Amino acid sequence: MAIFNRERGGTFHQRLHRVVSLLTGFWVITASASASAAGDELMIVPLSTFAELDQAFSTELTASSDTARVLVAPGAYLEEATIADFDRETVDYQEVENQVPVTVTTRGGFENPARRNYASFGEDVKAIKWEFAAVAGYYTAINAPKLLKDPQWPSFQSEGWFGRSTNNVGVDKLAHAYSAYVISELLYGRLKRNTNDAPGIEITAAALASGVMLWTEAFDSIEPTSGWSWEDVTFNTMGAGFSLLRNSVPGLDEKLDFRLMIEPNDDIYTISGKEHFQQQRYFLALKPAGFEAFDNSPLRYLELHLGYHGDDFLLEDRAAGIVPKRHIFVGLGINLRELLFKDSKSTVGKAAGEVLGYFQLPYTAVHTHLTD
Repeated sequence: MAIFNRERGGTFHQRLHRVVSLLTGFWVITASASASAAGDELMIVPLSTFAELDQAFSTELTASSDTARVLVAPGAYLEEATIADFDRETVDYQEVENQVPVTVTTRGGFENPARRNYASFGEDVKAIKWEFAAVAGYYTAINAPKLLKDPQWPSFQSEGWFGRSTNNVGVDKLAHAYSAYVISELLYGRLKRNTNDAPGIEITAAALASGVMLWTEAFDSIEPTSGWSWEDVTFNTMGAGFSLLRNSVPGLDEKLDFRLMIEPNDDIYTISGKEHFQQQRYFLALKPAGFEAFDNSPLRYLELHLGYHGDDFLLEDRAAGIVPKRHIFVGLGINLRELLFKDSKSTVGKAAGEVLGYFQLPYTAVHTHLTD
C-alpha cells in the first residue's frame, strides 16, 4: 500500500478551532451559523474506494501543497484527476474490485469520512464531542452560581402554562422551547458535517439538546425561589422535537422556521428579568421561498408569521391593577436571508444568512393581534 501524506494541523489546534468556532456561533444564535458557513468551504471529494494510483497523476498528487491524505491500495484506480488544488477540484473515479471505504482529509485539516449507512448514537456523540462539551460547559457555567446562592434540596414547582396568573404569561415556556430548538439545530449542523449526513443524526441532536436542558432544569430545582418544572421540561422537549421534525422531513427546513424577534425598549435590550421576556416575540415563519411555485415570484421575499408574546405582566403593572395581556398574532415579514444572502459566497454572508433563520430583525415584520 502506498500512502501519500501531508502534515495536518496539530490535534490540539483542530480541537481548539472547533471549540472556538462553536462558541462563536453559539453566542450569535444564543445556532449553527458559523459551523454551516465553514462547512460550505470544504470540498466533499467523491472518493468511495481505496485506489491504485495511476502513475500519470502520481507526481501531481504528491507535489500539490493542498493535498492532505490519500490512501492507495489495489482494486481501483483514478480514471480522471486534476489535483493541482485538491480541496477544490472534484476527482472523478472508476470503481473496479475490492471496494473499501476511504477517508479524505481536506485542506483545513478536517476529515470528510465515508458516510456510514447505519444510525449510531455513540458514534454521533464521538463525532461532536468537543462541540457538545462546549455547549454543556456553557450552560454549566451560567448556572453554576446557583450552587452558591443558598441552594436547597431539589424540589418540584408547578409554574403553570400560559395563564394570566403565571409569572410570565407563558413567554418563558416558549423561551425554553426556543433554546432547546437552537441547541438541537446547532448540534445537527455539526453532526451533518462531521458524519457526512449519517442516518439518525437528527435524533441524536434532539436527544442531546434535551439532555442539556434537563441539566439546566436540575440547577433550577435547587433554587429557593424555583424548582424542577415539568412545564419547562415539556417545552424543552417540544423545541428539540420541532428540530427533529424539521430535519427529518425533506425540504421542511426550507419552508418553516422557528424564530425570535426582540422588540427594542429604552435600554434596547434588557438582559434578564421580566422585561426581557416582555420584549420577546416567538413565532413560526412559513417561507414561500421554500416552494418551487414561488421560485420566480417576488412573493419569495415575504413570509407568513404566526406567534405569541405577552404584555403588561411586570410586577409594577400587576400592582397598578393592569390586566396582563396574551397576544396570539399573525403577520407578514421580510425574508432577509432570501433577499440579501441567498447567493452569498463569503463566509460572513453565509453566516448572516444562517443567523436570520433563527432571528428576525426588529421592524422587518408587521403583526396584528388575534387575541388581547
